[in-house]
This record gives sequence, C-alpha cells and structure tokens, in this order.
Amino acid sequence: MTDAATGTPNDAPEVRVDRDGDVAVVTIDRPRALNALSPAVLAALEAAFAGLAADIAHDGTSVRGVLLAGEGGRAFIAGADIRAMSGLTPEAGADAARAGHRVAAAIEALPVPVIACVDGFALGGGLEMALACDLIYATDASTFGQPEVHLGLIPGFGGTVRLPRAVGLAAAKELIYTGRRIGIDEAVAAGLVARRYADREALFAGARETIALVAQNAAPAVGLAKRVLVAATGTPTATATELEIEGFGDAFRTDDMREGVAAFIEKREPRFTGA
Repeated sequence: MTDAATGTPNDAPEVRVDRDGDVAVVTIDRPRALNALSPAVLAALEAAFAGLAADIAHDGTSVRGVLLAGEGGRAFIAGADIRAMSGLTPEAGADAARAGHRVAAAIEALPVPVIACVDGFALGGGLEMALACDLIYATDASTFGQPEVHLGLIPGFGGTVRLPRAVGLAAAKELIYTGRRIGIDEAVAAGLVARRYADREALFAGARETIALVAQNAAPAVGLAKRVLVAATGTPTATATELEIEGFGDAFRTDDMREGVAAFIEKREPRFTGA
C-alpha cells in the first residue's frame, strides 16, 4: 500500500479516462509523485471505474476491455501517498484501506478484462492495484514489491489476499515479510506477470491485441467467466463448482449463447450482439 515518492502539497492528482474504440485507457496522471495513490486519486479511480461500469450496463459492447496505466514512464504506481497517511489515526488508517479496497473491488466487478500496463515501479498499493486487474503486462524496466514492512505497515489494499493467489502462499509471505523488490525476470517466473515487453509502445500494443481477441467473443460470456473466476478463486472446491454451475446456467439466458451455438451448428462465424 505504501512506499510512494510524493510530490509537493500543491500537486493536483488526476485520473484520465480515454477511449479508443471499444478500449478504455484509465491513466493516473501524477508523474512528479510517481503516480502515488493519494485519497483524491483513489476517489477518482473509483469514480472512473464506476463510470465505465455504467457505460457497459447501458451498452454491453461499448467497452470490451480496459487498460490501467501510469503516466511518466518511471512508475505504474509507486504506492500510496505516504505524506497523506503520516498523521492518520488507526481508525482513519482503516478508512484509507477501505478506500483502496473499494477501487480494487470496482476493478474486479467490471464485466470486462482489465489489464495492468506496468512500466516502471509497481510497489505497495501500485502492485495491489495491478493484482486487482485480470492480467499484468509489464516492460523489462518494471519493478514489483510490497515494501510496507519497511514503514512499520502491512499491505492494506489487498496484497495479503491477492498476492498469494498470484504467486503462491510461500512466495507471497517471503515478499511481504522481507519487503524486497523483484525485477521482471523474477516476476514472470513467479507467474505475477503474464506477458513482458521491451518498452512501453510494445506493451500497449500487446495489451490492445489481447483486448481485440477478447472482443471477438460474446461479451456476456466473458463477463460471466470473469464473475466466476473472481468469486471462486480461493474458495473451497464445492463452493467454486457451484459458482461455475450458476454462471454456466446464466449463459443460457443470453442471446449470444443461442447465436454462438447456432453458428457452430451452421458452420459459420457468429454474429454476437452483446445481449
């Protein structure tokens, strides 16, 4: 959640949402502070993902994927804003953690894939935001870690929950207890990073290619698959299978399921509508 470089008190945090066809790019534009997660940035991120969710609810094919990125080329998100947290009471600290969890929950609830496009530091809260995404793509210059213990803290935006799911319990404990940083080679080997790229341009091109592949499929099916994957991960097998059964049944409620099956039988390409 922490270990961010911060700017001056007069920094104006900004979260930008840009559209390129059916791809939305959410960018934290606070490069002087290495895109640190101040309370204002967290609130803006929550609003950004709520807005995208509303758009998708209105039109299921308006957004087929989201890229989450940081501006400046040095950091994805270097962590939470330490200056903003330095004087918090225990109660206020818990409230700050809840704000981070609301953003992570909004990312997970979005019924389309969200790809964290990491270029540079993804530390503390930055790694936690990336872990809330469906996939982490990163450049060779990227660095990852949960260094909260160096400040007498623990991860507070989901690191103790999602990092073990990504890299396994033992590896997560080692990273959290030591607070050490890892580079791209170790992050890929651990399964934390799904794809690596030489530079930022290649990173975004690769992420867009993945969203383009997703967009060929039925939007309701992708949303249902994400719903089940998020809800079932870490639950007992019996619970997870019931969640899958429920999701499988819900797919039969969609027009796209009927179209997909008909196209298969008729040996033609499906014409999905997102309904």
